[in-house]
Amino acid sequence: MTRPATARGGSRASADRLARLLNLVPYLLARPGIEIAEAAGDLGVTERQLREDLELLWVCGLPGYGPGDLIDMAFDGDRVTITYDAGIDRPLRLTPDEALALVVALRMLAETPGVANRDAIERALAKIEDAAGDLVGAPVAVRLPGDTRRVEALRAAVEGGRALRITYYTAARDETTERVVDPLRMLMVGGRAYVEAWCRRAEAVRLFRADRIDAITELDEPAAVPPQAVPHDRTEGVFRPSPDLPLITLRIGRGERWITEYYPCERVEAGDGDQWLVSLRVTDLGWARRFVLGLGPDVTVVAPVELAEQVRATASAALDAYAVPAPVTRLPGDDQVALAPGAPSGDPAGAGRTQ
Repeated sequence: MTRPATARGGSRASADRLARLLNLVPYLLARPGIEIAEAAGDLGVTERQLREDLELLWVCGLPGYGPGDLIDMAFDGDRVTITYDAGIDRPLRLTPDEALALVVALRMLAETPGVANRDAIERALAKIEDAAGDLVGAPVAVRLPGDTRRVEALRAAVEGGRALRITYYTAARDETTERVVDPLRMLMVGGRAYVEAWCRRAEAVRLFRADRIDAITELDEPAAVPPQAVPHDRTEGVFRPSPDLPLITLRIGRGERWITEYYPCERVEAGDGDQWLVSLRVTDLGWARRFVLGLGPDVTVVAPVELAEQVRATASAALDAYAVPAPVTRLPGDDQVALAPGAPSGDPAGAGRTQ
């Protein structure tokens, strides 16, 4: 689900106001007794907005947030003077922990697939390491989890505009296929690296998880991305439920309520006792069958009937496999029989003796 435009606009407005507040204190410190109208003109805001910013500054300050901790100011008619700045006028000095955290964060950002302008990140990192070298100490190396060489090969193909032949495991169908893809971009979603590409086999844009790519071969041909191949909006995650996907309904107990937090659900209703009725979209019923079989005994398939029958048939087949009697071996010269290796010990009725 895409966030409403108002939410994005609100986030930008909050960021703009924060930047304005951070600039406001040193500006006023350099101009004690300045008229509010003049300050508003210099800062490019209305007098009303400036007064609202000053009211907000009154409740900002250092931890403790009591007398002597908060920013303070004095008004003389339409003039304002900062009387206590809570240290905002001091130059920034990083502690060793802060410097190390900043270096690690920038190195992590530089290693993240899909991040543009890595050169700018490296330049900023070099400046910080040069300035905080004594604080950080030894050089810092950061590696994201997963197969770094695979991610680097995908990133090189994206940046070089080369087509790839990949061997890919599709978890939803539990199958491995070989495809030729034309990479569009690398991205990181939920802590995992993906390559978004035009799949010539599916004739559509597909998202391939890097750790599910078993083999990569860069082809001697440029990527041939058709005009209709447009990257999808992934701001809300990889899976995007749509009305054309199968809808399943489960009855779950208290121990399985985590499903409603981990998966996007269309409907959650209270049932009898501690039970809930949960409806969600899935990529296909094959994935849903494996998903349900991996849950605990407090889950029942309500709909569709086809999924309930698949789960019942698979569970029955598994139980039948356990019910097959173990083969026996007759011991020479004796009427005793020995159970095959791995068979349960003991002498169940009729199993340990010949008739």
